[in-house]
Amino acid sequence: MSRQKWAIIGGGFLGMTLALRLSQQGKTVTLFEAFPSLGGLAGTWKLGDVIWDRHYHVTLSSDVYLRSMLRELDLEKEIRWATTRTGFYIDSKLYSLSTTLEFFKFPVLSLVDKLRLGATILYASRLKDWKTLEGIPVTEWLEKWSGRTVVNKVWTPLLRAKLGDNYRETSAAFIWASIARMYAARRGGMKKESFGYVPSGYARVIQRFADRLERAGVQCRVGTPVKTITWGDPGRVRVDLGDGTREVFDQSVVTAAAPVVLRLCPQLSAIERNRLNHIKYQGIICASLLLKRPLSNFYITNITDRSVPYTAVIEMTALVPREHFGGRSLIYLPM
Repeated sequence: MSRQKWAIIGGGFLGMTLALRLSQQGKTVTLFEAFPSLGGLAGTWKLGDVIWDRHYHVTLSSDVYLRSMLRELDLEKEIRWATTRTGFYIDSKLYSLSTTLEFFKFPVLSLVDKLRLGATILYASRLKDWKTLEGIPVTEWLEKWSGRTVVNKVWTPLLRAKLGDNYRETSAAFIWASIARMYAARRGGMKKESFGYVPSGYARVIQRFADRLERAGVQCRVGTPVKTITWGDPGRVRVDLGDGTREVFDQSVVTAAAPVVLRLCPQLSAIERNRLNHIKYQGIICASLLLKRPLSNFYITNITDRSVPYTAVIEMTALVPREHFGGRSLIYLPM
């Protein structure tokens, strides 16, 4: 009996992982990616003579699925862990919020507000039944635990920086997930943030993943956009490519965003199209800069001052040694 032929559309981490798992189950897998390289949103680019991640990424101790994949790729042992510092820019002033002492010295909030903020973070980090939060607006939940002052001065600016005005439609499960992940990054008695990275960044991870896919027999077709996916003969799927050719498979999976799925799959039912049309996406612009010298010793500086056009300053070289970037400092400016 011939092996089932599968087409995976999209060469991000979801597509690559699915292609690997199907190949391990004995399927014949072809992975199509329109971009000239694999990786998707975790992909890399060249900035001057430096190759690094297009967007900023770190690995946390709580990232169990990512660390499991890195272990499978024989890369987990190469993770370098470092303690980082956090800045907070508010009311045109820059503060360090990297230790408990600095937190209690933070002049923007009263002692009661600080205690409520700390209690909110501690409660969220220990909350297990997060599903009950999906029906509660995030600001409503935060006001209950942190109080209106903390929400206005801290939480709302941070939510707006991450989600824009869509934070008003976001459930409390979002802030729970963010707090739980970041809290797990705090190791040791001093509870300092510990972040990790693989030397050479995601370029090394993606290359190792591509090598593993090749050994598993997956055919990776990068630089090959798909035009449409339609039903062919009974039980068969037609994949029409951008160059005018067509290939036939037993099954296909599209791992791209909902608007792309709508464009690729004209035979979707009205119900399916309506569901995909109702999925909202939050766009982001993230500039990268290579500077001769560091801006600060903070890995992340959260910016709540709306007069500043970007929402944070991410100084990757507060985590990754500058020799990885030719002695320069790599900065990300998400907007």
